Amino acid sequence: MTADTPSHARVLVLAGPSGSGKSRLARRLHAAHGWPVVQLDDFYRDGDDPALPMSPQAGLPDWDDVRSWRLDDALAGLETLCRVGEVEVPVYDISASRAHGTHRLRLAGCPIVVAEGIFAAHTVAGLVQRDLLAAAWSIRGGPWKTFVRRLTRDLAERRKPPLTLVRRGLALRRLEPGIVRAQQALGAEPMTAREAEARLGELMADITQKGHRRGATP
Repeated sequence: MTADTPSHARVLVLAGPSGSGKSRLARRLHAAHGWPVVQLDDFYRDGDDPALPMSPQAGLPDWDDVRSWRLDDALAGLETLCRVGEVEVPVYDISASRAHGTHRLRLAGCPIVVAEGIFAAHTVAGLVQRDLLAAAWSIRGGPWKTFVRRLTRDLAERRKPPLTLVRRGLALRRLEPGIVRAQQALGAEPMTAREAEARLGELMADITQKGHRRGATP
């Protein structure tokens, strides 16, 4: 390993309210740099998991409750990808409320892994403990803009019945400022997608500097 090569990849966490644009940003980063993207929403619990919390709407899982999501499994997957170089992750079908298979992600020498999802900020503390955090950003936009994006996506993907999606979207629009504040408290810095892309040079310089420091360690 050369002095300018980090001993392992690090994770760029992209949090943010549902529909804020973090998935589009992750896709752009993958297209531009080849960085693998871990979609953390794929770590939702299956619909028959007794630990899955239910919403006030009878019979429907509460997908906005962090308990509906498997944090430990998400962290284990990120650590394996960063340190080993590849990992098998689930593929979740939210319309069916269960995973329907897996797919393999490979690092291919990339210094950064992108982890995005509505609960992504909850990985920050665990990534810091594992010395795997590159940066954590909470992507935000205007609440109504986010509402329209989210509803358009959810209807196109037939995630749940339309009325359920509209009600959820309106509730999340009201909660969005609090969601961003909560993610900031977990360590994810709020910013727009444009601001995030402007920070990439600084992020890469920091990763390179950390690699140099490791290379200089006896």
